[in-house]
Amino acid sequence: MAEITAALVKELREKTGAGMMDCKKALTENGGDLDAAIDWLRTKGLSQAAKKASRVASEGLVGLKVAGTRGAVVEVNSETDFVARNEKFQDYVTKVAGVALSTGAEIEALKAASFPDGGTVAEKLTDLIATIGENMNLRRAAVLEVSDGVIAAYVHNQVTDGLGKIGVLVALESTGDKAKLEELGRQIAMHAAAARPEALDIGDVSTDALDRERAVLIEQARESGKNESIIEKMVEGRIRKYYEQVCLLEQVFVIDGETKIRKVVENAKATVGAPVTLTAFARFELGEGVEKKQEDFAAEVQKTLGA
Repeated sequence: MAEITAALVKELREKTGAGMMDCKKALTENGGDLDAAIDWLRTKGLSQAAKKASRVASEGLVGLKVAGTRGAVVEVNSETDFVARNEKFQDYVTKVAGVALSTGAEIEALKAASFPDGGTVAEKLTDLIATIGENMNLRRAAVLEVSDGVIAAYVHNQVTDGLGKIGVLVALESTGDKAKLEELGRQIAMHAAAARPEALDIGDVSTDALDRERAVLIEQARESGKNESIIEKMVEGRIRKYYEQVCLLEQVFVIDGETKIRKVVENAKATVGAPVTLTAFARFELGEGVEKKQEDFAAEVQKTLGA
């Protein structure tokens, strides 16, 4: 048996694009034989999957799963929208959301968790990449839980039960009527899908986001020619407007167009029979923040001609 050196692992990795640990395992399984290890990786679909990993995956599905007082939302990306209609892919996203319910939202832990059909979540994804032929990525997850209340869910552009382009979870704590709480939660989730809140309340807005917004507003105010004392008042007024745009509890309910979500939740006490607290929400929109690759056909032709 040939010695499995770091150089040999590196060579196999360069030839196949597979991960370092997969390369080491392939060499171990094949007695250090490089060609046999390459075939082993191809058989497992690992070489093929790795070669696709550089391709941008910004399509796919958002999946939701709610069980009792706990809910999970996950985003799994693919290269094309066509894959989102593949039943195997849909089944995978649904089951990953179920795994997240018990495992939690930490991505590496989720990837390492057992998949219902055998193997791990990550291994099953590798199999799918090899079978379907596109790069895919388990991008993110969120899990919400209440002690007494409901986790309400809403899926926008739903392609099948619990799967779509936008997924929202809303956590409502209350000892009141659960059916009425569920109805309220779904309405707020629908609102969040449309209104795109970035934080639950004013105190949850990130310092970086607030600093950037304030800097822009100050610059805009200065360009108007006002003195510094006036500028300060102008900026504070606009910051309040900013909070109304990005904080869920400060937003005006899209369903009635006049009541803030904070007041909607407060008023719900009369309907559900007990005080209600909106403790958290999670909103995933497919592909948000993913930089999509822009193909420049002319540049590609020029590159080819140059070669």
